[in-house]
Amino acid sequence: MAIIDVSDLRKSYGGRAVVDGVSFSVEEGEIFGVLGPNGAGKTTTVECLAGLRTPDGGDIRVAGLDPHSDRSALKQRLGVQLQSAVLPDKLKVGEALDLYASFYDHPADWAALMDRVGLGGKRNTPFAKLSGGQKQRLSIALALIGDPRVAILDELTTGLDPQARRDTWGLIEEVRASGVTIVLVTHFMEEAERLCDRIAVIDSGRVVAVDTPAGLVARVGEEQRITFRIGDGDDGGAVESALKELPEVTGVTRSGGRFAVSGADSQDGSASLVLAVSTTLAAHRVAPLDLRIDRATLDDAFLALTGKPIDS
Repeated sequence: MAIIDVSDLRKSYGGRAVVDGVSFSVEEGEIFGVLGPNGAGKTTTVECLAGLRTPDGGDIRVAGLDPHSDRSALKQRLGVQLQSAVLPDKLKVGEALDLYASFYDHPADWAALMDRVGLGGKRNTPFAKLSGGQKQRLSIALALIGDPRVAILDELTTGLDPQARRDTWGLIEEVRASGVTIVLVTHFMEEAERLCDRIAVIDSGRVVAVDTPAGLVARVGEEQRITFRIGDGDDGGAVESALKELPEVTGVTRSGGRFAVSGADSQDGSASLVLAVSTTLAAHRVAPLDLRIDRATLDDAFLALTGKPIDS
């Protein structure tokens, strides 16, 4: 059952279309990713969802409400963590949670929420003294303080170190498990692939695809790439010729003793590229070194859908 419906959303600034006919729906209980490069229109889209910006056109429903005309009612059902959200340096964690709780008719128990996000020992710590990861945990807590049905999290882990980022991912998964629907705005492929049930890929203000992470990757194809090197005493020429004869192989490149073999398994599963390459190497008494198998990734899917890498 869709808890968010967006149809033909449009927003322009100075005559330039930032959001140009965006449409998607979000099912209740899922983590829905909005993925795209900086400047793609992601933040403007979710700010329209939250009622923070007025669209130029289109229709939005969040929990059955119009974010513009039903803004007060929606505030009680929606939690938002914006990319640029900051707090006064001297405001303490407990004070921030208590303040935000006062904005809602039926807020969550902020003391319990503080413990839940791992800030139980930081109640009297000023915002300026928190680490980057702790600030993001506080941002999540503030987004949840109204006990919302939907939470919008915008570029939540930007600027965090790898460990803090993974800790934050774990917290997001816990929030979803509690029954909150999450709209996650990100430009991190690994984040989207790990967390999201479905993803809307946005580029230049338009949705170019909506699918599961695996579904997006499948659009690229099932091609694999096997890289390895052979020993100095092995016959590289004979190995190269044999590999090129395999029906599963679409390409072989060789640089000295280093090989890169591309290809795919058969559609019915009767032929395996890895098995074919391994068998051929064994037949030539070659033990591959530094063997690596790569498959298409979400980065590959984004490049195929938009024609450019996400960090362009």
